[in-house]
Amino acid sequence: MPVTTLDPKTALVVIDLQNGVTALPGEPHATPDVISKTVELADAFRKHNLLVVLVRVSIAADGADWVPGRTEQPRRSARQAQPDADQIVDQLAGHADDIVVTKRNWGAFHGTDLDLHLRRRGITQIVLTGIATSIGVESTARAAFEHGYHVTLATDAMTDLSADAHEHSLTRIFPRLGETGTTAEILALLG
Repeated sequence: MPVTTLDPKTALVVIDLQNGVTALPGEPHATPDVISKTVELADAFRKHNLLVVLVRVSIAADGADWVPGRTEQPRRSARQAQPDADQIVDQLAGHADDIVVTKRNWGAFHGTDLDLHLRRRGITQIVLTGIATSIGVESTARAAFEHGYHVTLATDAMTDLSADAHEHSLTRIFPRLGETGTTAEILALLG
């Protein structure tokens, strides 16, 4: 279902647009395009006095807060990350009214104060952008839905490490969690 409306209390939640993550190649949308569309959305939200939340993932240098558990795919060591890997990209950083949330998991709700920030401000809907569609964005969308928020997903302001994974989230998962729309469609609803 295409995006139909934005609640008066809607927040833009940006997932992992930070130096270390944006250094990776994106599919099907180029990472610089995802950043630029997210900047468009963030500027419009700020212009309409709507909340912008910048979520970043950060792991302690010693890996002590790394999510435990066995996986079949090896995980990158926290020590392999560049020193500024968890810093929000310059194009989005530096706005005093934005909220920055640091997560240690795929999703932005578990173990963070994101829900608290949203509820204290009366937010009823979130618009999601970021990287990676099938990991951080999808995990956050699932939790937002479970927390009772209306979820809108900006389909051209997100990308993945795999075009197939991105497409699977868009066609199979997101329709069960909320509404999808392009940056232009969302901007049009902002008026």
